[in-house]
Amino acid sequence: MSEAIRTAVILAAGRGTRLAAAWRERPKGFLTLGREPIVLESIHRLVAHGIDDVVIVTGHAAADYAELARQRPRLIRTVHNERYADSGSLYSLDRALALTGGPFLLLESDLVYEPRALAVLLAHPAADAVLLSGPTGAGDEVFVATREQRLLDLSKDRARLPAPAAGELVGISRISAELATLLHRIAARTFTRTLQADYETDGLVAAARERPIACPLVPDLLWGEIDDARHLQRVRTAIYPAVAALDRALPCGTASGQQ
Repeated sequence: MSEAIRTAVILAAGRGTRLAAAWRERPKGFLTLGREPIVLESIHRLVAHGIDDVVIVTGHAAADYAELARQRPRLIRTVHNERYADSGSLYSLDRALALTGGPFLLLESDLVYEPRALAVLLAHPAADAVLLSGPTGAGDEVFVATREQRLLDLSKDRARLPAPAAGELVGISRISAELATLLHRIAARTFTRTLQADYETDGLVAAARERPIACPLVPDLLWGEIDDARHLQRVRTAIYPAVAALDRALPCGTASGQQ
């Protein structure tokens, strides 16, 4: 039986350079489709699934997240990636590992997703897991190759995968204490060469060569990442209304667009 997870790490250091100018100076997680920023709606979902400790890795526009933590000091902690402008997401993840050694859920701040994404990962028997969805057609997808339902490789180019794509990377993962330790070791080795490394390929795929990482697939998962104006339009019209309706059924009573 896997250890119960009470902590989540949210990677939020990046800047939305491909979004409209009005959002380039704000964190992507503060995009608002309902009454609250999408990152706060994500936190509501996490709390509804038993998470009571949220670590947010900040970078660009860190003050917005600092204020969020100030308003909810018993729930949210922040750690700053001071090298956010010249480092990748693996560096941000490694900063979080200074505050939590696992187990934890790992997710990105610019995601809109249905609550089932968390339920599937938390109920999965594997200690380590990376969530996959079916085809989204969203553009800029990351495709995942597996072997015996375990992580093998990932790429935005299907032709570069060593096996047929099993699904698309959602950006929500389950990380055990053992995997967290391994990721820290991988990060330390990587940073002797470069800080420009991502947690997916340079971290998780590298770790999967040493430790099995399950890849549960939810073919019809409702979700979207917001990296550019096209993503934003898709999420606003095709994803968010349905996710908001599902959020309203959460047991804690928190929901997208609700206080």
